[in-house]
Amino acid sequence: MYPRVIALANQKGGVGKTTTAINLGTGLAAIGKRVLLIDLDPQGNASTGLSVDRSGNLPGSYELVLDRVGISDCVRETVIPRLHVVPATIDLSGAELELVASTRREFRLRESIRNIMLPYDYILIDCPPALGLLTLNALAAAHDIIVPLQAEFYALEGLSHLMQTIDRVQQTLNRDLNLMGIVLTMIDRRNNLSIAVEADVRAALGDRVFDITIPRNVRIAEAPSHGLPALVYDHRSVGSQAYMALASELLKRQKKRLAQEAKTEAHNDAVPERQEVLA
Repeated sequence: MYPRVIALANQKGGVGKTTTAINLGTGLAAIGKRVLLIDLDPQGNASTGLSVDRSGNLPGSYELVLDRVGISDCVRETVIPRLHVVPATIDLSGAELELVASTRREFRLRESIRNIMLPYDYILIDCPPALGLLTLNALAAAHDIIVPLQAEFYALEGLSHLMQTIDRVQQTLNRDLNLMGIVLTMIDRRNNLSIAVEADVRAALGDRVFDITIPRNVRIAEAPSHGLPALVYDHRSVGSQAYMALASELLKRQKKRLAQEAKTEAHNDAVPERQEVLA
């Protein structure tokens, strides 16, 4: 089967990107989906957050992007059933420099994972907090992009830059890239700023913002130190429940998107037939 590839990206760090990647993957696995998480961030937080060794003794995302091994050689199991990971080894920090001189440098990851039969329903890519070659590789490989956005002024300030980057990628590298949605994270309903930022984002972007928001929650913050997703560390917490709801909304959005694509394809196929009849 051909998995749906989703990149989680934001050029600003500290917005909950890796936390969202880990817990969204866990939520999809809990629903019964088979998920592969590719850790493309040299910090490797998605790997350590799932208790996966990233010492470099086995190949990971570095070797995958540099086309030194196939994807099946990089996959590791996690404690979560149906959730596997390609870890970020310590060598990944040098990948940007090595990619600069490479041919088709923006498409290395795409050629490794797209149009390849893999035993997954979804491939999630945790991007680094920068718009460099690693992130461009992820966006060129992805069908969809999800943007975690912290509800604060500085995060909102950089959103327009990221949206421009997505537009450029659609025009030059991946015309099929779809903005699945923006996920508002670290929401504190007691904070007027959180409420104001959410209102501004929804007013500007409408239904491109996920209905579900992720609250600021101590259990989410504690979970990485135990090498577990929040959904496993404390599945009853409000943060865990929010990520489960986010996984459900993702499935609904994808179903709607696929239906629209099928309708467009059917319409395009019917156009020559109508033209032939008119002729």
